[in-house]
Amino acid sequence: MKTVADPTVLAGLVRRLEALHPETARRWGTMSAAEMLCHLGDACDSVLGSEPDRPVRNRPFLKWFALAVPLAWPRGLKTPASVDPQADGTRPGDFEADRRRVIEGLRRLAVAGPSDLQASHGAFGRMDVRDWHRWAYRHTDHHLRQFGL
Repeated sequence: MKTVADPTVLAGLVRRLEALHPETARRWGTMSAAEMLCHLGDACDSVLGSEPDRPVRNRPFLKWFALAVPLAWPRGLKTPASVDPQADGTRPGDFEADRRRVIEGLRRLAVAGPSDLQASHGAFGRMDVRDWHRWAYRHTDHHLRQFGL
């Protein structure tokens, strides 16, 4: 299974992120390329930072399906407001700075240990380091495919 902890996989994600341009058209969803970068940056920050307590659902089957089953994630899922640039998330600024923020966040996630990561995901429940590494790959890949990358 691909994870950001694999340097080759991480390098592939970085290459795909570097191919993204402000005018890259989305294939689905409502976020622009710049908004998607802010979303990914906020998502990395929320996993690596200390967030206030949030409601957590323990859904082991959903977690297994999202992280282990090699099917594309569904389109059109509701984005939590805290990481939605059209709601409470970070608004796009300098495109290159936003891209660097995502790449740096993925690199930090790739080497993060248990004490560096949130203990749970809002929809999946308890997460360990391996789960977060897999999630970071799947989440980033999902949004890059959204833009044909």
